Amino acid sequence: MGFKKLLGAFGVGGPSVDTVLASPDTRPGAPLTGQVNLVGGSHDADIEHVTLGLVTRIEVEGAGGEYAADGEFHRVAVSGAMRLAAGQRVSLPFQIMMPWETPITSVYGQHLRGMTMGVRTELAIARAVDKGDLDPVAVHPLPVQERILEAFGRLGFTFKRADLEYGRIAGVHQTLPFYQEIEYYPPAQYAHGINEVELTFVTNPHTVEVVLEFDKRGGMFSGGHDTFGRYTVPHGDADSADWAQVVDGWVRQALSHYQSMPGFGHVQHGHGRGHRGMGVGGVAAGVVGGLAAGYVAGEVMDEAFDAFEGEE
Repeated sequence: MGFKKLLGAFGVGGPSVDTVLASPDTRPGAPLTGQVNLVGGSHDADIEHVTLGLVTRIEVEGAGGEYAADGEFHRVAVSGAMRLAAGQRVSLPFQIMMPWETPITSVYGQHLRGMTMGVRTELAIARAVDKGDLDPVAVHPLPVQERILEAFGRLGFTFKRADLEYGRIAGVHQTLPFYQEIEYYPPAQYAHGINEVELTFVTNPHTVEVVLEFDKRGGMFSGGHDTFGRYTVPHGDADSADWAQVVDGWVRQALSHYQSMPGFGHVQHGHGRGHRGMGVGGVAAGVVGGLAAGYVAGEVMDEAFDAFEGEE
């Protein structure tokens, strides 16, 4: 990756770098492994460090509206200071433990439209830093997340898009400065009450916080508004209930509340605005069969990353 870019950063005859992933597929909390291959140029070089960073695209709300920004949210040092002789070949193995809150980018082998994720290699020589191209990474859901996604598909919800919102959800412990929203259009049995549903997972080693935002339809004499639900699901409960029934209960509970109620707080966006929500008790996760419907393949990964890099 990035041979020509490295020549520009370090001069003709400088070293080249190629990052090779053992597999681009991973999950939150799981390792991503591979090796960084260095080849010395026409002269010796003193490398200050080799670092890998997880990079994604985040939606940020500012005074002028919403805009997309590329953000690195996790860094791992592969090597400290070392001397790379002319023509020398060095292979540096690495392991990146994916943060538990890493957003999902692939479901059932299909890219989740709206999501971009990759590993970027940073090589520093004599205070000149080259950030190479991105190696795409596919983040698959954990079992309990997969059960919820399956349930939405079985109930007839149609996937709209996914994105990352800069900010924090009040009352929910987050380690990353953003959260993922997976958006759905409702099926006919719910469409009379809601326009769409936004699903957020905030995951830790023990549980998954499930936050749902329902954009509700307004009546003849009232405007529409948002209703929120929050649920805590242990990882170990992934196979202990009928998930389609559980998710149906969540949605119908939201439809039965026509006014926002105080509870777990509000969603804090980057510019300080927020929404109020209602608190709901924890429920057990469950297993359902079949594949989730409604997922559509996103852009081809190469095209997505070309666009990503073009905006840097």
